[in-house]
Amino acid sequence: MPAVEESYGVNKIVDNIGRLSPDLFTETRFQRDGVRLDDEALQNIIRFLLLTFRSATKSNLSGDDLVSRLEEGSGKWPKASLQVVQRLWTEQGALVHAQQEAQDMLSIGQLVDMQWKLGMAVSSDTCRSLNSPYVSLLLKIAEPSGQIRQRSFEMTVPQFQNFHKQFKEMAAVLETV
Repeated sequence: MPAVEESYGVNKIVDNIGRLSPDLFTETRFQRDGVRLDDEALQNIIRFLLLTFRSATKSNLSGDDLVSRLEEGSGKWPKASLQVVQRLWTEQGALVHAQQEAQDMLSIGQLVDMQWKLGMAVSSDTCRSLNSPYVSLLLKIAEPSGQIRQRSFEMTVPQFQNFHKQFKEMAAVLETV
């Protein structure tokens, strides 16, 4: 299960969740119904549940599996609160999964290495314009999943000069941040 700040601890969060009736926990109507939790406690409950649901999404857990893991993580879970988590996961798990997939598609990798070389085509069966220089680029990108991917492509010299100019402009902007 997700790591939560050690200073606060999972058991303290579960204790706070246990202070809520199942209806309150479902509807998140804490203050209006007289249950007082400080801002830090509320933020930790929300953070814990978000991380728990994201972790369940990545592990492709069923509602029963999620409840089992939560019980293994802390023996302080009230049965009613676990039932609420299970019901929420059953009802909303597909939505969380879809959001996670969208986020994964939108996340970008980090450029790890870039190699380039200048070449000249001297013979080809399919290309008419020979004896013109080109630049071949090899990019190594660390994906958010941790996997390293390589991408290669070729450009004409003017295209590469424009690419280089844009990289310099990006570097100048990043230095001001």
